[in-house]
Amino acid sequence: MSEQTYGADNITKLEGLDAVRKRPGMFIGSTSKKGLHHLVQEVVDNSVDEALSGHADEISVIIHEDGSVSVTDNGRGIPVDDKDGESVLNMIMTDIHAGGKFDSDAYAVSGGLHGVGVSVVNALSTKLETVIKRDGFVWEQTFIDGEPEGLEKTRELSTDEETGSMVRFWANPEAFETVEYEFDIIRGRLENLAYLNPGVKFEITDKRTEEELYEEYLFETGISAFVEHINEGREPITKDIIRAKGETDTDDGNRVMVDVALQYTTSTQQSDSSIFSFANNIETTSGGTHETGFKTAITRVVNSYAEQHDLLDEIGGERMGGSLVREGLTAVISVKHSDPQFEGQTKTKLGNANVRGVVSSIVTEEFNRYLEEHPDDAKAIVMKAINAYKAKKAAKKAEELTRRKSATVNTRLPGKLSDCQKGTPAEDAEIFIVEGDSAGGSTKQARDPENQAVLPLRGKILNVEKNRLNKILKHDQIQNIITALGTGIDDEFDIDDLRYNTIVLFVDADVDGAHIKTLMLTFIFRHMPELLENGHVYAAKSPLFRIRYKGETYDAMTEAERDEIVENKCNGNPDNVQRFKGLGEMNPEQLWETTMNPKKRRLEQITIQDAAEADRVFSILMGSKVEPRRNFIRENADEVEWIDI
Repeated sequence: MSEQTYGADNITKLEGLDAVRKRPGMFIGSTSKKGLHHLVQEVVDNSVDEALSGHADEISVIIHEDGSVSVTDNGRGIPVDDKDGESVLNMIMTDIHAGGKFDSDAYAVSGGLHGVGVSVVNALSTKLETVIKRDGFVWEQTFIDGEPEGLEKTRELSTDEETGSMVRFWANPEAFETVEYEFDIIRGRLENLAYLNPGVKFEITDKRTEEELYEEYLFETGISAFVEHINEGREPITKDIIRAKGETDTDDGNRVMVDVALQYTTSTQQSDSSIFSFANNIETTSGGTHETGFKTAITRVVNSYAEQHDLLDEIGGERMGGSLVREGLTAVISVKHSDPQFEGQTKTKLGNANVRGVVSSIVTEEFNRYLEEHPDDAKAIVMKAINAYKAKKAAKKAEELTRRKSATVNTRLPGKLSDCQKGTPAEDAEIFIVEGDSAGGSTKQARDPENQAVLPLRGKILNVEKNRLNKILKHDQIQNIITALGTGIDDEFDIDDLRYNTIVLFVDADVDGAHIKTLMLTFIFRHMPELLENGHVYAAKSPLFRIRYKGETYDAMTEAERDEIVENKCNGNPDNVQRFKGLGEMNPEQLWETTMNPKKRRLEQITIQDAAEADRVFSILMGSKVEPRRNFIRENADEVEWIDI
C-alpha cells in the first residue's frame, strides 16, 4: 500500500464564486426546492433593504415563461461607478464579501447580513441580467456563468421615470435538484414581507400559465393585519390587537427597533406554533433572543397582574408557567437591528444577547399598560391561563404515560403495533399509520417486516384543535401514536428519541380518508411540529385505478392518468379497469407493489412551507368558527382535484 501524504499540494484555494459552486449548501442551505427558492429570497431581500432605508415602496417579482425570475424595485439603483479602479457592480455580483450591507451609512438595517446574497445567485445561475436606473441613465449588464460582460449605458432616464434596479436570473439546472419555482412559496414570502413593511407594495406575477397568476400585497397597519389574518378562524377574547413598539440604542452602539403585535383567542393550544418571529425581515423559525425576551415579558406580566388582583388564590397562589400563559396566544415579533448576529447563512435564529432585554422591556411596559386600561380583557387572559393550569394538572397522569424518558415511565409499545424486526431508531425504519383494522391487516401482511412497522387506527382521532391536553392524552389512538413514535410531545418532545425515520400516513383516497389525514396532521402540527420541519412525515399515494391489458398491469393515481393509460397503452380498449375505493380492497401483494415497495411507491412529503399560513388554515378547517371555514371552501373549491360524494 502506498504511503499517503498530506501537504501543500493537497490544499485547494477556491477563488471568487468557485466556493459557492463547490459547496452551494453552505450558502443557501440546500440544493433542493428550498435552496432554489432561497435564490429569489436573496434578491428580494436586497430590494427590501432599499425599502427599509426609505428609498423604495414598490417591489415586483415575475416568474417568466422560460423559468427565469426577475425582481424589480424603485429604489436608488445598484451603484454603477468604480471603486479603486474596479466596477462596483462587478464587485457586488462576483465577490461574495462585497456589498453595501457592511456600510452603516448605506444601510442602517439590512437582511443581507453577509453581503453574499446576489453574488451567490450569480454563481448558481447560467445567466444573470441587470437593468439599473440611476444617475440620469439606464444601465445594463449581463453575467454569463458568473462572468461579467461589458456594462452599457443604454439611454437617458425620462423626466418622470423612477430610479431602481431589475435583476433577472436563470438558475443553473446542474446546481439544483429542480429549477421549477412554486408560485405559492414565493407568494407567501412576499405576503409576509408586506406585513413586516407597512406601506410597501409587493407584487408577484406568474407568466408560465395560460392565464397569468397575479397577487399584490400592501398593508398599512403592518403586523396587526398579520395577526388578524392568522386569527381568521379563531374567536378572540381580547377586544384589540395589542401593539408594543419602541427603539433604543444598545451599549455596543447598535440600534434596535422592536414591533410586536399580539392577541389572545379561545384556542386551547399551548404550543408556540402561533408565535412568529422575524429579524430584519428574515423569519427566525428557530427563535432566538427576541423571542425569548417576548416570552419572558408575557409570563411575568400575566403572573404579576394575577398576583396584584388576587386571582391566583384558586390555584394555591402558584405562578403559572410560560406555556400556560401563552395558551391561545397569537403573536408576531419583528425586530430590526443594525448589526444582527444570526446562526448560519440561512439565518434561522437570532443570537444578539442584548436584544432579549430590549424586547422584554418594551413588551412589559406596553402589555402592562394595556391590562391596566382593559381590566375585562386582563381578567379573561388570566382566567384562561388558570384554566390551562388546572387542565395540565388533570392531565399529569396521562402525560406521564406518553413519556419515554426514564425507567419510571410506561415504555410498553401499543398492542396493535406490528413493530419492525430491525432495532429502532434506524435510518431505514418506517412506520405506516393506517386507517382501520381491515387495511391494517392487509398492510401488516404486505410490509417488509425487517424495517417496516404498522400501526392501525380505529376510527377518527380526536380533533386536537378543539381540546385541551388533558382530554387529548386520554384518547387511546393518540396515546398509541405518541408511544409508538417515542418522542413525547410539546415540552417533552425530543427528536433524538424518534423510533422511525419515515412516518407514512396511510388512508383511503376518499372524504373520510382525507378527514382522518387532516386530523392526524393537525395533531402533528400542533404537538410535534419538528417532525414536519425535519422532513419525517409523508402521505402514501395509493392508486385509484388498476388497468389490465394483454397481460400487462398499469396503476393510475388520478382519472386523467387512467384515461391517458387507456388511450395510449390500451388503444382505448382495456381488458379491465378496477377502481380501488379503499386500502382494504387491495390484497397484500397489490399493497406492496403499489404503495409500500420503496422502489416503486409514490410518497408525498408533507412540509411546512409557510408556518403562519399553515397555522391559519388549520385553525379555519379544524376550529370552532363556521363562517371562515365555509368561506375557505367556497374560495378554494375550484382547486379540488377530486371529490367522492
